[in-house]
Amino acid sequence: MDKFSTLRAVAFDLDGTLVDSAPGLTEAVDNALYALELPRAGEDRVITWIGNGADVLAERALCWALKEKAEGKGEPQPDDEMRRMMRKLFDRYYGEVAEQGSFLFPAVAETLAALKQHGVALALVTNKPTPFVRPILESLGLSGYFEPIIGGDDVENKKPHPEPILRVAERLGISPQALLFVGDSRNDIQAARAAGCPSVGMTYGYNYGEAIALSNPDKVLDRFHELLPLLGLPQYEHQE
Repeated sequence: MDKFSTLRAVAFDLDGTLVDSAPGLTEAVDNALYALELPRAGEDRVITWIGNGADVLAERALCWALKEKAEGKGEPQPDDEMRRMMRKLFDRYYGEVAEQGSFLFPAVAETLAALKQHGVALALVTNKPTPFVRPILESLGLSGYFEPIIGGDDVENKKPHPEPILRVAERLGISPQALLFVGDSRNDIQAARAAGCPSVGMTYGYNYGEAIALSNPDKVLDRFHELLPLLGLPQYEHQE
């Protein structure tokens, strides 16, 4: 009996797994940097900074921009006031663009609907600041799929710590071994492993420029709808 045959629920990461949020995150980061009279980073760089929550994203962007502005003259570091301002500006600008800057990856809506139709309990675990999570889900038509939803502000320790995944298992009344965690980055796989959950790594997301297979998830998938046969479920109709 393999570890996928006894699953009772599936929990998902958000950014890079269900949703391409890089456009909105990039716009918010670049607008914040511009307001601080620092160089804009661009999406190719911002993608490599996504995954550890807004504080870390803002810190990575700020450190890069200060170094870029210094043009190789030393290694300038932000002070606490600049860090607070960067995060405050990021939140302001991301609040303006989060919904229109987030897009579903292919087959996500259809696959989630099929999972729900077959009675699979679905949950969400993201390091994204909690106030942004439900508005994005609502704008993309996903608000009714997940319970519980654990955002970055709902726990003391974000992924890769196992706390948010263990909280999901507790809320669902199941053992961690009965919960599959699906993500796109090493944070997701490390959190699942620490929690005792089987994991799936999606290849198309944001993983700091590294192949997700290097994090050794229990299964690597290229396309979201491949979750259905993995769980022993039929493909939804009109699947390409």
